[in-house]
Amino acid sequence: MTSTRITPIGRRTLLAASAGVALAAPAARAQGFPERPITLLVPFATGGYNDRLARAMAPFVQRHIGQPVTVVNRPGGATVLGNTFFLQQPDDGYMMMVHSAAPFIPVSIITRNARYKAEDFWMINLPSRDATLMACAPDKPIRSIDEVVASLKRDPRSLSVGLQPASADLINFALFCQGHGIDRSRVRVVTYDGGGPARNATAGGVVDVGLVGGEGFLPIKDRIRPLLMFTDEKNSDYPDTPILSDHAKAAGFEPQFVDGSQRGFVVAKRFVDAQPDRYRILLQAVEKASKDPECISTLAGQQLATTWYGPEASNRAYLSTSRLMERYGELLTGRAG
Repeated sequence: MTSTRITPIGRRTLLAASAGVALAAPAARAQGFPERPITLLVPFATGGYNDRLARAMAPFVQRHIGQPVTVVNRPGGATVLGNTFFLQQPDDGYMMMVHSAAPFIPVSIITRNARYKAEDFWMINLPSRDATLMACAPDKPIRSIDEVVASLKRDPRSLSVGLQPASADLINFALFCQGHGIDRSRVRVVTYDGGGPARNATAGGVVDVGLVGGEGFLPIKDRIRPLLMFTDEKNSDYPDTPILSDHAKAAGFEPQFVDGSQRGFVVAKRFVDAQPDRYRILLQAVEKASKDPECISTLAGQQLATTWYGPEASNRAYLSTSRLMERYGELLTGRAG
């Protein structure tokens, strides 16, 4: 039998490598974190993008963190109920949120006088960057965005419009009405507590038109008629859909819109500061899950994003959107026409 002789240099190398592994392990890992299941809190109703993202990612986060991962929905108050409940939990790392953090957190502060600040939350990763899409059910008589404009100009109550109350979709609809001189206060707006209910109401013809993130509409793309994408670039998922910059130019007003939902994994900032070792474990688990080839394939099949931007880029985008929401605060509170 062949044997391998370990030289003195080899022994030192092995010892150094072992020591490196020991030193690299976070202190919290030595303390056994996590010792029980992790909860993913979704502050929206079931069926929306965040709910689907959380449920699709849960098995892969579980794989890389070594404990069961469960999803709990806590909708209400345009995410205020879920956000408040989340911040009331212990800073122990056993709960994360899957959230349309921007714009919902800052908008909830502006419109609901929520007793938290945008800076109370910390983004681990926001893989989904969406754009508002206005659409209707295929059996509706509406054939184009120009017909929507003509109808609302003739009588603002002629069409019902479904959307989420504290959202980029609402801001975009307000700016759309402002550009066309439509009295938004007279439009029959129907609000839904989550993207899932809003898109289902649109596809089912419960409302005449609906505004939801384009990514959220993708799973039921064959059940809607896209009318307008609130962006200045053509979208590969909706290549034939008019975009706001072209529409506004033709209508003679300056195109204004805000980016849609930035969705992903969120923790409390005070947890990051108080428990940096536990935070690193959660961060590593989410990153590994996001880059797991099986996870990427699984989520792609459900038209869900896994792009890894990381905390730095995600927090920069989140805070930038928060400042933009403040700029359009009057549109959200109804103090502007």
